[in-house]
Amino acid sequence: MEYKALKDIAKITMGQSPDSSSYNEEKDGLPFFQGNADFGELYPNERVWCNEPKKVAEPGDILISVRAPIGALNYAKDKCCIGRGLAAITIEDEAERNYVFHLLKARNNDLNQKGTGSTFKAIGKNVLEEVAVPQISRDEQQKCMDMMDLLESIIRERKSQLDKFDELIKARFVEFFGDPRSNPYGYDKKSLGNTCKVITGNTPSRKVPEYYGDYIEWIKTDNIVSGLLHPTKASECLSEQGALEGRTVDENAILMACIAGSVASIGRVCVTDRRVAFNQQINAVVPEQYNILFLYILLKISKDYFVEDINMALKGILSKSKFEEKEFFVPPMELQNEFDEFVKQVDKSKVAVQKALDEAQLLFDSLMQQYFG
Repeated sequence: MEYKALKDIAKITMGQSPDSSSYNEEKDGLPFFQGNADFGELYPNERVWCNEPKKVAEPGDILISVRAPIGALNYAKDKCCIGRGLAAITIEDEAERNYVFHLLKARNNDLNQKGTGSTFKAIGKNVLEEVAVPQISRDEQQKCMDMMDLLESIIRERKSQLDKFDELIKARFVEFFGDPRSNPYGYDKKSLGNTCKVITGNTPSRKVPEYYGDYIEWIKTDNIVSGLLHPTKASECLSEQGALEGRTVDENAILMACIAGSVASIGRVCVTDRRVAFNQQINAVVPEQYNILFLYILLKISKDYFVEDINMALKGILSKSKFEEKEFFVPPMELQNEFDEFVKQVDKSKVAVQKALDEAQLLFDSLMQQYFG
C-alpha cells in the first residue's frame, strides 16, 4: 500500500494562545479552545471567547490536542481561536477528512510515545506532519467511515441508555427519600464516621519487590468507572505479604476516589464484589447502619456535597477526616432494603446494555486495527 505524509494532503495550524486580556465570557469575538479539557462529546464546550485571536481553525477542521494528554480529537463546529494545546488540520475533501480523523484516533498511542517534555508531554508540528496516511480511493475511505460512523452512533446510543438508567435510579431515590440535602421527610442525620467504618488505602513500599505479586488485586482510581457498579479488574496485584502491609476490604464495601487532579474525578464510587486492596487515593466505606446499594446511590448523587470545600489550587484532596464529617440522613432500614431491590432490577438491565456496549466497542477497535493498522 502507498502512503503519503499528512503534510502532503493537509494544512496543519499549530495553536497560539492570545493575550489573556482578550478573553471574555460575553461571546465577543471567537470561541477560544485551549486543549482537550474543552472537548465535549460531539463538539468543544464554548466556555471562553477571544476578541483578538492569533491562530484560528475553520469550520470542519480537525482539532487535535498536542499536549497533556496528546491525541484528544474533535471537529471545529464554527470558526474558533485555538491555543497552544491544540492544532487544527484542514482537509477540504469530507471523506478524506473523516478518514484522517479516525486514522489519528487509531494512532493515539504512537503520537503519545513521540511526546517530549519533563513537566508534561507534548508533540510539535513535525510529528503531525509525518503521520503516514494510507492512499486508498475515496470510495474505500467512504465505506470505512460509514462503518465506523455507524458503530460510533451505536456506542453513543448504548452510553445514552446507561445514563438514562442512572437518571431513573436517581429519580426513584428522590421519590423514596427526598433530596439528601434538604431531607424533606425529617430523617435522623448522622456523620459518616458514626454510621460507617472509613479506611484510607495505601501503597506498600516499592522498595520491597516481595510486596507485589498475584495474591490480591490492588485497585486504583482508574478502576472506579462512572456508571459501573463494581470496580474493573486491576492491572497490578499485591502478594500475600503485601496484602498484610496494604489496606483491604471484602465484598460489599464502597470505594470512593478522594484524591485526583480534577474535581470531576473526585467522588466516583463503586461497590466491591470481591476482596481487594486499594491505594491511598481511595477511601473505603464499610456501612454499619446502611444498606450497601442505598449508600452507594446516596454517595453517588452527593458528589457536589463532597467537593464543595475542596480547593483545586492544590491537588484535589478529600481527606478522611473531612469525609467522615459529612452528614447524611438515615432512613428506616426496611425502606432502604425496598430501594435496594429496585436498584438490583435496574442493574440487570444495565448489565445487558453494558455487554452490548462492550461488544460494539470491541468490534469498533477491531475495525480500527483492520482499517488503519
